Amino acid sequence: MAQQPPSMLNVHVRLLGFSLRSITPSPGCSSVFKLNGKPISRVEVLGVVTSRDCKPNKFLRFTLDDATETITCILWLNHLSSHFFFDRQPGTLRVIADLAKRFADDLQIGEVARVRGNVGSYRGDLQVTVSDVVIESDPNAETLHWLDCISLARLCYFA
Repeated sequence: MAQQPPSMLNVHVRLLGFSLRSITPSPGCSSVFKLNGKPISRVEVLGVVTSRDCKPNKFLRFTLDDATETITCILWLNHLSSHFFFDRQPGTLRVIADLAKRFADDLQIGEVARVRGNVGSYRGDLQVTVSDVVIESDPNAETLHWLDCISLARLCYFA
């Protein structure tokens, strides 16, 4: 009996921008996309912050450029005022809101950022809804990310 490959649905799939552009929506589920026929919902991308549009206490929309494509990301900053988050515990919500504010402060134009989040579509364009941000200080981070993405594509995503 053939072994079923592990699911990529609940892991952060490392992608380059051009690979992110190749995913397609999954019929019947707006939060799931297909990468070479495999369902994904979360991604990890890395690039240089090239633009930022901040609406205080609402959101920060920013763009990452990984030299293959630009990637639009949205970081929500309205955790304490949006009804969408009211089902969370107040202590947890405060921690999430504080982290989001710190991420927004760290994301400045020219910084190299590693972003994890859910992939989605807004007005027909793909975007990453941010759950985690790391500002990279290692000058080799971009090269290592590229190598990881190429290796994972060969072994997992397009195998």
